[in-house]
Amino acid sequence: MEGRVLGFVIWCAVGGIFLCLAGYAWFAEKPVGFWANIKAPEVTDVRRYNRAVAKLFGAFGVVLIGLGVPLLMGSAWILLSEVGVMAECIAAMVVYSLVIEKKYKK
Repeated sequence: MEGRVLGFVIWCAVGGIFLCLAGYAWFAEKPVGFWANIKAPEVTDVRRYNRAVAKLFGAFGVVLIGLGVPLLMGSAWILLSEVGVMAECIAAMVVYSLVIEKKYKK
């Protein structure tokens, strides 16, 4: 039981990092990047772009924490968390590429 709780706490900490990234992006004055090690694109409206990315990061963090709940229930439910995170990552990439970047890129 203790191992499951520790795993959930670590899982929530990672979700919290995404929530912190959302807060940083919300107040940033320069365009924030979504992809790792790639410079943010030139955008038409920096404030709206950053707010959209912040909402995406915030939603990602909240859903990630929610997907960690099955870790507390036992080993059979962990597969739900793993598959859910894969689907969430793909959905975030699709939303960024097809919605946010397309709308704000110069």
